[in-house]
Amino acid sequence: MNFQRGRTREEPEINLIPLIDVLMVILIFMMVTTTYSKYSELQINLPQATGEKVSSQDKQITVAVDASEHYAINSVATAFTNVDSLSQSLRKAAGDQKEPTVIINADAKAPHQSVINIMEAARLAGYNRVTFTTSHQ
Repeated sequence: MNFQRGRTREEPEINLIPLIDVLMVILIFMMVTTTYSKYSELQINLPQATGEKVSSQDKQITVAVDASEHYAINSVATAFTNVDSLSQSLRKAAGDQKEPTVIINADAKAPHQSVINIMEAARLAGYNRVTFTTSHQ
């Protein structure tokens, strides 16, 4: 039953402007009160792996570096003067082997640059197979 003849019914209208204003105030509040922290120091744990040893016919060259950047190739101490001399030492250790695997044993506190030096020396020597050792518990 329509008791109001001739009168048109007004449709309810939702005003979105106040809702948008409130959401903008909340967004600005969140942006102002959020703190961004910078980590100046990260604690890094060495990766751990379990797996089977793969028997390989290829010769392996083990290069070790300690925390004070002393290098050893196949358990023989090697003086590091530059990357080229380390590359020559790798070639000498490989002998007549064309594509040996270079295994890097780096101390947990060894500088990152010392590992990069070994990788660069392997690249200069033409050895593309480089791997790292990990500790497992």
